[in-house]
Amino acid sequence: MGADTIRRVADDLAVRASTEEAAMPTVETVRGPVDTADLGRTYMHEHIFVLTPDVQQNYPDEWGDEAERQADAVAKLSALAASGVRTIVDPTVIGLGRYIPRIQQVAERVPDLNIVVATGCYTYQDVPFFFHHRSAAVRTLLGMAEPEPMVSMFVGDITEGIAGTGVRAGMLKCAIDEPGMTPGVERVMRAVAKAHLATGCPITIHTHPGTHQGLEVQRVMREEGVDPGRVVLGHSGDSTDVDHLSRLAADGFWLGMDRFGINLDTTFEARADTVVELCRRGFADRMVLAHDAACYIDWIEPEALPFLPQWNYLHIEQEVLPYLRDHGVTEQQITTMLVANPRRFFEGG
Repeated sequence: MGADTIRRVADDLAVRASTEEAAMPTVETVRGPVDTADLGRTYMHEHIFVLTPDVQQNYPDEWGDEAERQADAVAKLSALAASGVRTIVDPTVIGLGRYIPRIQQVAERVPDLNIVVATGCYTYQDVPFFFHHRSAAVRTLLGMAEPEPMVSMFVGDITEGIAGTGVRAGMLKCAIDEPGMTPGVERVMRAVAKAHLATGCPITIHTHPGTHQGLEVQRVMREEGVDPGRVVLGHSGDSTDVDHLSRLAADGFWLGMDRFGINLDTTFEARADTVVELCRRGFADRMVLAHDAACYIDWIEPEALPFLPQWNYLHIEQEVLPYLRDHGVTEQQITTMLVANPRRFFEGG
């Protein structure tokens, strides 16, 4: 998909938006488009499986039995749906082991839960080797029209579907962590921005708020012409620097308070108190909530998981929301963060 094709896609989407202006906005899910009004309570950053495909393919005993893994995922996601959550965003992309056929099989067995999947690339430093010599410099020498292959790949996932499954990505995803805006990170981020501008698909970005990497995201998004209101700064809740987070929210970004239950370098109370203070400052309408949990993640020794007893899909409902209520967060603010904000985000408002 070259530059001319991407421009045609953008033009077609603009025409479609203008002719369907009166229609209800939708968001793509694993089972097809869903009206944004029907998203309901939404967790904006969860995973189902986070895997290292090379390891899994070469050491299959690590994964175990496929049927058992899927059954475990169905049980956990069914419990999540039973708690009142209607939608999750699963930003599992290149670098995190995305495999949509497996997610389709799980989704069909959890009919009460919408699953929004993503396209993009996850790296803290360099691009995957696949892209090393598929670069703008090489493509320019070859006279190719589209200098960045990632853009056409991401656009195709959004407009045509992922790997022949027919499932369209409803989110774009990239990352920046403590190493900062490395050349590889910047290349991916700018590709994500360009794919967003071509399609209108919103963006979520893994950030490292402790080193204020949201400011680097702010710079790149501004240079690329992306409205901050189409971007979630993921893992903002890893920081208790409420002044810093307030500045980003005031600029229009969404704050992903989306790692509830990961309390190795912080505490449950610190995460929750940050949300309480941001609500007190009037930023309930700029926050979305989640756990960044997974049914199975091969990055962590299974024996270490007992040290994270709150890291599961039910923690927000069972422990976080009662704490927020006890500390002055209103039901209206909770509904805003869990229902209204995800809807506004996907609608572009």
